[in-house]
Amino acid sequence: MWLREDLLKSIWHAFTALDVDQRGKVSKSQLKVLSHSLCTAMKVPHDPPALEEHFRDDDKGPLSNHGYMPYVSRFILDKVREDFDVLEFNKICWTLCHKNNVCTDRLLISNCDAFKIWCIFNFLSEDKYPLVIVTEELEYFLQKLSEAATSGWRQQNLSASALQADGGRCLTAWEMIRLVGSGAFSEGLDRQSLSMGINEVFQELVLDVLKQGYMMKKGHRRKNWTERWFVLRPASMSYYVCEDLVDVKGHIALDQNCSVESLPDRETKKCLFMIKCPDKSFEISASDKKKKLEWIQAIRSCIQLLRLGLPSPHREARMRRRQLRQRRRERDDDLAETMERLRAADDSNRMELDAVRKKMEAVAAEAATEEEKTKKAELDLQDRFRLDLEKEKLEVSSVERAANEVTERREQLFKPGGGGGGLVRLIQPGHKGPQMVSNWGAAAVTDGELELRKKLWQESKGQRAQSP
Repeated sequence: MWLREDLLKSIWHAFTALDVDQRGKVSKSQLKVLSHSLCTAMKVPHDPPALEEHFRDDDKGPLSNHGYMPYVSRFILDKVREDFDVLEFNKICWTLCHKNNVCTDRLLISNCDAFKIWCIFNFLSEDKYPLVIVTEELEYFLQKLSEAATSGWRQQNLSASALQADGGRCLTAWEMIRLVGSGAFSEGLDRQSLSMGINEVFQELVLDVLKQGYMMKKGHRRKNWTERWFVLRPASMSYYVCEDLVDVKGHIALDQNCSVESLPDRETKKCLFMIKCPDKSFEISASDKKKKLEWIQAIRSCIQLLRLGLPSPHREARMRRRQLRQRRRERDDDLAETMERLRAADDSNRMELDAVRKKMEAVAAEAATEEEKTKKAELDLQDRFRLDLEKEKLEVSSVERAANEVTERREQLFKPGGGGGGLVRLIQPGHKGPQMVSNWGAAAVTDGELELRKKLWQESKGQRAQSP
């Protein structure tokens, strides 16, 4: 069963090949030819007036991919039936696009192998344009190819040399073809082994081949047994003359009403089982019991998927991988958004802390200024106190010196022979008694002492006068 998204990828490659100038637009005449070829391959009646009607507003120039894809989806893919040849459709698109993008002369693969790799790319690539294959899908394909070609898996070569496009994360179809054709991911790989591996992966992923191999089939008319090459797909089981799939002999349509059951061995045939369909039954003989059980299990799995309405295992696995990547991207986006919020909150907190720090620094500077002023005031007071103390000391010293001078003067005054000079009697107001004073203030002796000192002074004076 084909999917619309996979068909659109092939058509996108063909449209891009017609866009020689890489302007994103193609002439209407070229698109008419392409549409006619697609309709022929898909067994859809070509309707040229529909193309003219769809692009009636774009008569003056080339048409863009954004305008052509809706036309293809509406007027071609909506009319497609299930019985058209998907390979023929892909070959038409491949013929248009591969010549200008890849050359297999220097590669280990043929042009047919390159076509199969291109189909595998369309199956595994993301549903976004321009088409690329992500690393996870590329590793998945290369690992299956290495296993099919029985070669050694070398993931380090992939990471070192393969992922050059899109910042080392994704590859285009042509880069993927050159990578596989170079054999850079495996050791000792020859052309034949690589071609066989590509064909096996191509049949498994693109053609939805779930199992294939030789078995004996009993005829309906002659009842004879003939060896056929059986190919099991999700909704059918075809049988061919040989494994080149050229001469098809018939199809067994599978649906939810079909069943498969084991048959007992007979004298002439062993390992028998029967596929029962609503209109016909098919009796088949496997080569051994192991192959018989494998085929029965594979056919039952297909019938069960049809009953549940699920896609083939490979498409189901691809869908799950995409869903997982989508959840991972959403988780990464949520994580990035959370980190951005935390970063914004951290910046806000840092700004608040800076504001608080600046405020504290301002307060500290103000406190330091006040402390400096206080210290200066204290020093000024100390200087004033010191000056006052020194001044007071000077005054005390001056007073003491004056007192000492007075005391010395008194001693000189009243000392015998001190030369104190004449005395003056002064009558003070109030007290009527006589009081003796000297030239330096009131006398500090009594009258008797004064008379005695006077007498001693006169005697010493007379003695000096008598001495020669």
